[in-house]
Amino acid sequence: MFGVAAISDESVHRAQTRLPDSVILPVEQVAARAELLLLAVPDAELPGLVRGLAASGAVRPGTIVAHTSGANGVNVLAPLTDQGALGLAIHPAMTFTGHDEDIDRLANSCFGITAADEIGYAIAQALVIEMGGEPVRVAEDQRTLYHAALAHGSNHLVTVIVDAVAALRESLAGPGVFGQQTVDDQPGGLPERLIAPLVSAALDNALRRGKSALTGPVARGDVDAVAAHLDALENVDDRLAAAYRAMSLRTAELAQTNPALLDLLAKEGR
Repeated sequence: MFGVAAISDESVHRAQTRLPDSVILPVEQVAARAELLLLAVPDAELPGLVRGLAASGAVRPGTIVAHTSGANGVNVLAPLTDQGALGLAIHPAMTFTGHDEDIDRLANSCFGITAADEIGYAIAQALVIEMGGEPVRVAEDQRTLYHAALAHGSNHLVTVIVDAVAALRESLAGPGVFGQQTVDDQPGGLPERLIAPLVSAALDNALRRGKSALTGPVARGDVDAVAAHLDALENVDDRLAAAYRAMSLRTAELAQTNPALLDLLAKEGR
């Protein structure tokens, strides 16, 4: 029988519905029973949890202790590995929002694995393959850069899309063509449907073609169009305009575009 520790009402509900064959126990009891102990807590909480488990003496020597933190490697597990545990870092490179689709997304995902030696890497690799994922070795001293890259690509993508949808809502306000859905502030509406094919294609192109996938007025070096965009966005939200300006500057640098546009964006950014 598997054991799981859950404290909040939400985590208890998830444990009961997604791990129905498991028994909910205090952390120390789960640790004492485990041959494989998986620590799935927020990055900032992991060091304290590890220290607490080490102080309790609940983790037996030889126990495999794996955490799912992207920001940490195996050094964070030192209080337990010093007591004879085998430490592994196994991070799924996937976003989780607490919904049912989270589990399905694990299959075919990549997992960033870090271990202290080749035996550890072999165990981590086997565990990931058993879950249907693809193991990717990440050196201990590269975990922070690895995590920053994933956060930049996934978290900031959400921010960009949410901002773009907000601007679309503003631009589509008012009466539309006959039969057009009314634009409101609920997700999954007309603005999302309008932008979805575009951003899906842009993501696919970026992954397959790199920076040669850049298109649009910034990549073309169209100073007038970009200046007009900034004016329009500032009328809606100056923070949105500032984000557009910053991303436009980076896009212009990647595209090595019109120097006049680079100058405009750099000056505006000061």
